[in-house]
Amino acid sequence: MITTLIALAAVALLVAADQITKILISSHFRLGESKHIIGGLLDFTYVQNKGAAFGMLSNQRWIFLVMTTAIIIGICWLWVRGYIEHITGRISAVLIVAGGIGNMIDRLAMGYVVDFIDVSPLFDFAVFNFADCCVTVGAVIMAIYVLFFLDEKKFGLKPASAADGEADGAADAASESEPSGSQNEK
Repeated sequence: MITTLIALAAVALLVAADQITKILISSHFRLGESKHIIGGLLDFTYVQNKGAAFGMLSNQRWIFLVMTTAIIIGICWLWVRGYIEHITGRISAVLIVAGGIGNMIDRLAMGYVVDFIDVSPLFDFAVFNFADCCVTVGAVIMAIYVLFFLDEKKFGLKPASAADGEADGAADAASESEPSGSQNEK
């Protein structure tokens, strides 16, 4: 229960940080205006994104709202049902949910997402925002969680009992100890 309350507080703080940065940019920049923040590395450029990354699916906000809602509900369901127990899974869930909510607020309120982080001075890339950073970092951590920390038994991906695992191991060991045909022919 405590970890869930901490997670909700973290989501609220991340969403607030996202919304505050977007309000600051949209109130201090004209649309399309760009300012150097770290010379040669980072600019802030005010963009209104009506699509996904790189402008894909422009003006399809209902698709994004439905997909984001489904992902948030799915992650919350997995959390409540106890499928996300390891800290890496929980951190990734918090980041993905917070980023999804941050961009969802923009889409619902304005019909577009405010983007402003521009790394094009360093390399050619789309302009993005704090919520996008949360989702991206959360997805990378989720991949680490799934690859290294996921309790596969909870999802029915591995035998539920140790006896099943031992039986499989014993069968493998027995097949390895039997001599092959080429060794018997000597």
